[in-house]
Amino acid sequence: MKKVMAAVLLAVLTIGILTGCDQAERVSYNLSQEADNFNVTRKLTAFNQRTGDIVFIAVGNFSLEKESDGDLAIIGEDEDGGFYKHFVYLSSEIGYTCEQLKVSDVSKYKFTINYNPKYTFPVDFDYID
Repeated sequence: MKKVMAAVLLAVLTIGILTGCDQAERVSYNLSQEADNFNVTRKLTAFNQRTGDIVFIAVGNFSLEKESDGDLAIIGEDEDGGFYKHFVYLSSEIGYTCEQLKVSDVSKYKFTINYNPKYTFPVDFDYID
């Protein structure tokens, strides 16, 4: 009887180990879900890998999604409950990093993009020191 109980206990433990996930996987999943629900303030920096110049910085509560065509989609919600989607073309020379920022006084609906004035884009620039 003891051998049967030990075998059952060993089988249960083995199944638990093989099907379970570690804490880092669970935390990563939970953080991704929170970010996809616009509850995580992030800082996205796109840069030219050849020159080292920063192309733009985006700060706000947004979700990131890599599109099938290779573009990076920035998806967020504005103050009025509407949603927006911006794209970053990722080429062999353009890369990005995304940091999770700590809790701040930034509105969860606020989204800011700061462009490098060295690059020519057909947009109005908001210069921030």
